[in-house]
Amino acid sequence: QLRLAASGGGSVQTGGSLRLSCQVSGSVMSLYAVGWFRQAPGPGREGISCISHSNERNYADSVKGRFTISRDNAKNIVFLQMLDLKPEDTGAYYCAFQYGSGCSLSERWYSDWGQGTQVFVSP
Repeated sequence: QLRLAASGGGSVQTGGSLRLSCQVSGSVMSLYAVGWFRQAPGPGREGISCISHSNERNYADSVKGRFTISRDNAKNIVFLQMLDLKPEDTGAYYCAFQYGSGCSLSERWYSDWGQGTQVFVSP
């Protein structure tokens, strides 16, 4: 059974950094794309970053130059390194999983989701 577990969230001040992890179990991660999404209070999730099985990366404009996504297929884990955090980065962060080529920042593209990890950035 496929499971995704996100971790690494916390509370930091503006300008701080965090590294989120998405641990995958129950499948061969190397064949899948993984995306990170953020949900602030209110409806809908914002696509933050994604990485394809061939290591193509994509970022939302709001995080380009500050966030870096990477994957370690041998350990079945995907990281989201977040630098220079801002209060608007606050929210619950989710990782999502989809078999296939490429990756997407649209939540509708993904079939499997992990639980969220909370990030709070104080002014």
